[in-house]
Amino acid sequence: MKSILTIFSLLFCLGVAANAQEIKNNYVKLGQKAVIDGKFKEAVTNLEKAMPAESGNAEVLYMLGYSYYHTGEYGKAIQTFGQVVSLKPGNVSAFYYRGKARNIEGNQLSYSNSEREKLLSASIRDFSKAIELNGSDLKLYQNRAIAYRDYGILKGQRIPKFYDKDVAANAFKSSLSDFQKLLDANPARKDITEEMKKAKVYMANLDNK
Repeated sequence: MKSILTIFSLLFCLGVAANAQEIKNNYVKLGQKAVIDGKFKEAVTNLEKAMPAESGNAEVLYMLGYSYYHTGEYGKAIQTFGQVVSLKPGNVSAFYYRGKARNIEGNQLSYSNSEREKLLSASIRDFSKAIELNGSDLKLYQNRAIAYRDYGILKGQRIPKFYDKDVAANAFKSSLSDFQKLLDANPARKDITEEMKKAKVYMANLDNK
């Protein structure tokens, strides 16, 4: 969970942490305070009550999506961040968190393989869009690398009419490329070195099945 200071800084950068007198909707005020305090369930309760009056307010929707994400309501987070990027296509953070939420959902076995494939593909697209908007943020490459890896693992399953060795191999190669970018920036990152080793093993195993 993010610290109060980090959350406040995030909201301030988004233009949400405005003077309380400038926020007319009391539920938005309560929701904003709850987010700053790290009380995300309380934030969801209040921000949901602010709807639909604030459904055209990208900043309020972002707070709601962010709160959904931190309460584990990933499906709702995906939908809400979708509304944010529709209103503000340049919101890097919304693409980032929607990508993370889609990646988490795409790894849930409760979904069918085709549904998981769609979620993981969409996760990759979200991180790619975020990188297009801000290519200097290395965490975007790290998360896309993970999404590519997960997609490769999924497509590497020997399931009739689903398994695709070439698609899986290309996903692992893309994962390694993104991990390498992180390692180039900081060669001392042992966590990334380990992730690259794992991705290489997954790719090698495609030929051993």
